[in-house]
Amino acid sequence: MSTQDLQPRRDLTLTHATSLVVGIIIGTGIFLKSATVAQAVGTPALVLAAWVAAGLVAMLGALCFAELGALLPHAGGEYIYLSRAYGEIPAFLFACNAFVLGGAAVAAYGAAVAIFVSDIHPLPSEWVARTFHVFGSDYHFAFGARQLLAVIVIALFAAINCAGVMLGGRVQTLLTAAKVVAIIGVAAGALLFSRTGSVANLAAPEGAGNGGVVGFGAALFSALWAYSGWQFLPMAAGEVHEPQRNLPRAIVGGSLLVLGLYLLINTAYLYALPFWEVTSANSTAYPESPSVATRAVQTFLGGRAAPIAALIFLISTIGSMNGVILSAARVPYAAARDGLFFERFGRLSPVSRVPVTSLLLLSLWGALLALSGTFDQLTNMAVMSYALFWIPVALAVAVLRRKLPDAPRPYRVPGYPWVPLAFAAVMVWIVVSALRSAPRESLATIVLILLGLPLYPLFSRRRAQQRVSGLTSTPASRA
Repeated sequence: MSTQDLQPRRDLTLTHATSLVVGIIIGTGIFLKSATVAQAVGTPALVLAAWVAAGLVAMLGALCFAELGALLPHAGGEYIYLSRAYGEIPAFLFACNAFVLGGAAVAAYGAAVAIFVSDIHPLPSEWVARTFHVFGSDYHFAFGARQLLAVIVIALFAAINCAGVMLGGRVQTLLTAAKVVAIIGVAAGALLFSRTGSVANLAAPEGAGNGGVVGFGAALFSALWAYSGWQFLPMAAGEVHEPQRNLPRAIVGGSLLVLGLYLLINTAYLYALPFWEVTSANSTAYPESPSVATRAVQTFLGGRAAPIAALIFLISTIGSMNGVILSAARVPYAAARDGLFFERFGRLSPVSRVPVTSLLLLSLWGALLALSGTFDQLTNMAVMSYALFWIPVALAVAVLRRKLPDAPRPYRVPGYPWVPLAFAAVMVWIVVSALRSAPRESLATIVLILLGLPLYPLFSRRRAQQRVSGLTSTPASRA
C-alpha cells in the first residue's frame, strides 16, 4: 500500500476528544493571563467581567465549530470549512498560518514551561543575546537555559505524537485529568485557607481606573488565549471515532467545563491576593515576577509551595502543548493531501498512521520560535491569527447551510443565525482592539498570513496536475 492510500486510524474516543478540548484550553493562560487582564481593566470586578465575557464569546465559537465539525468530520478543521465555503485561497492561507503561527502556540507553551520551572529555581542568565532593529522595531533573540528547556520539552512531545494518535490521546487524557484536579485544588486552597484572603480584596483599589472600552477589549484579547482550544479538536477529526456524534459533545461539553473552572480559579486569585499583586505578576511588564497562580498558592502553602505549584503548572502546560502538537500538524497534512502544501507533509507513517513529517517540522518551527519573543508576544500573535480566521469560519455556518442544504447535520447551532453573526462581530472588535493595543504583533501576524499569497500559484498548478492524474484526495472522500 502506498503512502497516498494510507488513511488515519479513528482511535480517539469521546473521552480522548473531550480531553483534547479541555486539555488544550486549560494550559498556560489561566495561570499567566490574569495579570495582563488586570493591567488592562484596573479593577477586580472588571477582571471577572472580562473572563465571563471571553467565556461567553468562546461558547459562541464552540457552538459554531460543533456544527461544522459534525458536518465535515475530516482532518484539517478550519482548512476544510474554509475550502468548502469559500474556495482554495482562504483555505490555503489558513494552512500556511496553521503551520507558521501554530508554531507560535507551541513556542508559547515552551516559554511557559521555562517560566514555571524558574518559579522553583532561578535559571542561569542567557548565554547568547542579540537585539535586531528591523523596520523601526527591536526584536530580541536569546539562547540560555530557559530556551534550551523549552526546546527539549517540545522535542519530547513531538516524539510521543509520532508514535501514534492512540498514545497521544492517552497521554492527553491523563494530563487533562491531573490538571482539572489541580485547578480545583488550587482554587479550594486559595478560597478556604489563604492567609491573606479577604472579601475586601475584591473591591476596587483606591483611585483605580477602568481602562475604558479599549482596555476591556485588550483584556478580552488576553483572556481569549486562555479560552482558545476548542478549534483544535476538529483539526484531528479524521482520527475521532464516530465524529458526527463525538465532536459536538466534546467541543460543547468541554468548553462549558472550562468556563466553570476559569470563573472559580479567577475568583480565588482575586480573593487571596491584593489587587496590586495580581497586576504585578508575571507578564511582559513584569517578566521576572512569579506567576499570579504561584502567588496565590503561596498564600496558603507558604514559601515551600513553589515546587508543588510549579509541578501543577507544568502538567497543565505540557498537556496543552501535547494537544496542540497532535492537532495542529493535521492541517498542513490535510492541505498537502489536497495538493495545496508541500507533498511530504501529506505522508502518513505506515506504522503509526500519523503525519510524522508534519509533526516534526511543526515542532521544529515551534522550537525555533521559542528562542525569541516573550510569552505575551507569542500568544498575541496566535490569538490575532485565531480571530482573523474565526470571522469567515463563523460565517461559514450560514454559507454552508446555503451551499449544502441537504447535507446531514447531526448538530445545529442553537440561535441560528444570531450566534454565528454575534461571534463574527466580536472577532471583528477583537481584531480592531488588538491593532490598537498590540500593533506590532498584530501587524506582524497579518503580514505572516499574507506571505502565503505568492506561494498559492505554485501549489494551485501542482493541484491541477494532480487532479488530472487522479492523485489528489478531496475533502468529501477523505476519512
